[in-house]
Amino acid sequence: MNTASDPFRSLWRPLLVGAFVAAMVFVFLKLGSEVVEGETQGFDQRILHWAQALRAQHTGLAEIMRDLTALGSEAVLTLLTVITVAYLALFGSKRLAALVAVAMISGTTLVNVFKDLFGRARPDLAFAELSASGLSFPSGHTTMSAVAFLTMGALIAATRRCPQERFYILLVAGLLTLLVGFSRIALGVHWTTDVIGGWAFGSAWAVVWLQVARTFVKR
Repeated sequence: MNTASDPFRSLWRPLLVGAFVAAMVFVFLKLGSEVVEGETQGFDQRILHWAQALRAQHTGLAEIMRDLTALGSEAVLTLLTVITVAYLALFGSKRLAALVAVAMISGTTLVNVFKDLFGRARPDLAFAELSASGLSFPSGHTTMSAVAFLTMGALIAATRRCPQERFYILLVAGLLTLLVGFSRIALGVHWTTDVIGGWAFGSAWAVVWLQVARTFVKR
């Protein structure tokens, strides 16, 4: 059955995308409101103490987590973005290169706006493996690694024909996003709800820009 004979077939993808984005935005805003009201504090404190105890029991864990968290650092993500944008501009689509750059810059700006809006303090340094500056919700490392890895992973996967290859690329992108978030929790530099909020907003932002890219590049 072709698309012309089935007008509803062309609607399912945007409907699913819209539902996913709406669900992630809802999760982010719901978490944000509960964070402001202090409803998540008990849960966050339990995970924070558990992470500290886990680092004490496994002395090599902290070093591994520091290495993983560096994948979501501003320096690494900026370098990755510059390399990707330059490659697309030189050998691919200049429009797509511009979209990737705008997605990352606007995402970073919004994260900073949300941090100021929610104004949540980070966990006490006594529970953290290292010192981290700035406000806490949402986690910047988590959010921007989701935007970067998911967006770039999906763009790379779209160039491959083999379904298994596309699945593997997307799986790696998702795994990297999860690992960066878990590392922030394990190091005690973020509350767990900061990371969940970062995953929700970052994945929604990535999907929105991927849809923009699909529409924009087709022109």
